[in-house]
Amino acid sequence: MTLLDQPVGQLAGERDWQTASIDELIDHILARYHAVHRQQLPELIRLARRVEHVHDERRDCPSGLAEHLEGMHQELESHMQKEEMILFPLLKRGLAHSAHGPIAVMCFEHDEHGESLARLMALTHDIQTPKGACTTWRALYAGLREFREDLMQHIHLENNVLFEQAMAQENPQ
Repeated sequence: MTLLDQPVGQLAGERDWQTASIDELIDHILARYHAVHRQQLPELIRLARRVEHVHDERRDCPSGLAEHLEGMHQELESHMQKEEMILFPLLKRGLAHSAHGPIAVMCFEHDEHGESLARLMALTHDIQTPKGACTTWRALYAGLREFREDLMQHIHLENNVLFEQAMAQENPQ
């Protein structure tokens, strides 16, 4: 079982997206995840740079984290742009039959995001704030935990709800 295969729970009071239309799902993904990731990552990179700069002499310093987050940011931005410019417009126009290739690419990239999250976990010792960590380090790790959870929910919603609905529309039983 990979990191992304783990079930992601529905938050109390959150809508059951299994019953939403494809348009509603896409609009939700854009507002709740794409916009949020675009805010989260630059701030996490800034905090990581600061922690690495100030605490580089500590053995538990997450050395290489800022660089890893920069790579994640670039990959995730590229991924989201492909969804926004290619896949989501196809799905909104009801052209699921033309979306097999883009969906396969997105699923492959989701697996790569899972590998990046695993690397993030290794760099941060499972995002466990070390004893004596400063306020910036604690804020960084709180933000990383939120980002990780958001990204996992985002990927789960696309893989297990949106893409399955799109394929079901194409192949009604």
